Amino acid sequence: MSFFGKFFNKKKKEDLDKGLEKTKTSFLNKLSKAVAGKATVDEEVLDELENILITSDVGLDTTVKIIERIEGRVAKDKYLNISELNSILKDEIVQLLGENNIQDLEDYILPNPDVKPNIILVVGVNGVGKTTTIGKLAHQYKSQGKKVVLGAADTFRAAAVDQLKIWAERVGCDFYSKGMNTDPAAVAYETTQYAIQNNCDVAIIDTAGRLHTKVNLMKELSKIKRSVDKAMPGAPHDVMLVLDATTGQNAIEQATHFTNATQVSSLALTKLDGTAKGGVVIGISDQFKIPIKYIGVGEGIDHLQVFNKKAFVESLFEGEVVGN
Repeated sequence: MSFFGKFFNKKKKEDLDKGLEKTKTSFLNKLSKAVAGKATVDEEVLDELENILITSDVGLDTTVKIIERIEGRVAKDKYLNISELNSILKDEIVQLLGENNIQDLEDYILPNPDVKPNIILVVGVNGVGKTTTIGKLAHQYKSQGKKVVLGAADTFRAAAVDQLKIWAERVGCDFYSKGMNTDPAAVAYETTQYAIQNNCDVAIIDTAGRLHTKVNLMKELSKIKRSVDKAMPGAPHDVMLVLDATTGQNAIEQATHFTNATQVSSLALTKLDGTAKGGVVIGISDQFKIPIKYIGVGEGIDHLQVFNKKAFVESLFEGEVVGN
């Protein structure tokens, strides 16, 4: 387990395993049935594996890449043993994730440690766990001794400002708001100014999460980004898109809309503990080439984990695949 790094401790490993349990159980059960009575990896096994990956929401294009890689190995060794299939899958997916701009974070680091404050703009549709993710991230930065301010620029959704304020109080960090029905871009601008004037290490700004199909929302995001850059040239230092893993392929559709509307620089996938569709992590990484920074593996305040591709894949495929 040494490759998990010193920050990926036993508790985090247990949380990750528990968070991926539904996906892992579903995948391994299907795979075990597919290889029942088989001794070697043949065309029939690969066809079944393709179906399993697609139904686990890995996505068609990414599934084809994975299958082609495994076919290459089978071509070299026509008697590839079924018992090797799991380790081959893990190896190929880790390599795939490594090609997609994903770096294994060892801790909750700031997007740009060389500047102060760091401004993080958080985007995503309502209901994906955006505000909760902000609160949990603020908690991690606060536990490192950093001064954090949360900016309430989601000014149109009922109770959004109040929810963020509750998180700020829970975490013990600063909070900036102009109240409901105010200009989100003005809130983002003034939160950035507040962070500069109050010597904050990081400002995390929540944004409106109305339907991603609304053109006005996309214009609003561009306006917010310009406002932040006006308050602090070069900001925001990270535009984080939060996606709900339980929505499977719909999460990929949301990512498409948001990446078309603004320059998303990182991803956070929530609610992995509540779904058997954890394969969407692999598909999103492959399709968008945007680093996955965080995954949500439970409801607790410490259940937002930095994404470690080796730890994720190891946990996802940890188990026996029994053949003949």
